[in-house]
Amino acid sequence: MKKTCTTILAAFLMVTSFSAFAVEKNNPLRDLESTKIVMTYLEATTLGSVELNKFLFADDFQYNNTANNDHFNKKQYTSFLKAHKGVKFDCTTAYEILDQTGNTCLAKATMTFKNFTRVDYMTLSHGEDGWKVSKVVTTYPQQK
Repeated sequence: MKKTCTTILAAFLMVTSFSAFAVEKNNPLRDLESTKIVMTYLEATTLGSVELNKFLFADDFQYNNTANNDHFNKKQYTSFLKAHKGVKFDCTTAYEILDQTGNTCLAKATMTFKNFTRVDYMTLSHGEDGWKVSKVVTTYPQQK
C-alpha cells in the first residue's frame, strides 16, 4: 500500500511539473508603449531580428506593397522575415506616430536607402496582449 501511494504521488508530481513547462511564454512586448512596438518592427524588417515576431503581429495581420500589389498574411510575412533572419539593410530609419487614440495607433516608418526610400504606414491595435501591428502598407515615394 505504501509503495502504491508513493508511486501515485510521484506520478502526480511528474505530471504537474511537465505541465508547468508546457505553458506558453509570456509576451515580452505586452507592456510596451506603441513607440517601442514600432521600433521592434523596424528591427525585424531592417536588422533581421525575428525573435519577437510571434508577439509583434496581430493574428489578422495584413501586409500590402503598393509597388507590386503584393499581399501577405501573418504567416506568410513572418516566414519571409524568418527567411531573412540576420540580414541587415544598409539604410537609415526614422519613425513617427501620426495618431494615437484609444486602442488604435497609426505610425509611419521611413527607411532611406542610397537610391530609394521605403515608407511603411502601420496600424497598431491595443488589446489584452498589448500593442500589435495589425496592418502595414509599404510605399516607395519618388526621389526628388
